Amino acid sequence: MAKQPSKLDRFKIANSRRLRKGTTDAESKLWRHLERIPIDGTHFRRQVPIGPYFADFVCHQIGLVIELDGSQHASPMGLQHDEKRTAFLQSQGYHVLRFWNSDVFEELDAVLDTIFAIVQQRQILLAEASHFHPTPAPRAAPLHRGEGEEEI
Repeated sequence: MAKQPSKLDRFKIANSRRLRKGTTDAESKLWRHLERIPIDGTHFRRQVPIGPYFADFVCHQIGLVIELDGSQHASPMGLQHDEKRTAFLQSQGYHVLRFWNSDVFEELDAVLDTIFAIVQQRQILLAEASHFHPTPAPRAAPLHRGEGEEEI
């Protein structure tokens, strides 16, 4: 029998849906163009709950969060909130990339180029990290006496 989602899970799902329906013009535009980033192994999602926050765009495979900020983020209170939010997301293993909404409208190619570069960088870092911590090979059965020794 499938486990029923908790009240908190149902709340987060409903909020995610509401946020996706009420997306900003900048978010809609970036969402339409994210597929132009031609890197295998990436899949972006919109309005994803991570802890107490909803990230605008997330690629879980490489631990990347993309946030689009409007003018309210330039206020002292907005900056303080964003700093706290970024610190939390980083503590969860995510790299946070922020753009102003105006960047999406006026410099879309530069925004996409930056995202592309960060995606490549994150993939390389993750590949190197997995290379430095390989899964050990299973141990073979011990050799019988005399096996594996070279004859002289």
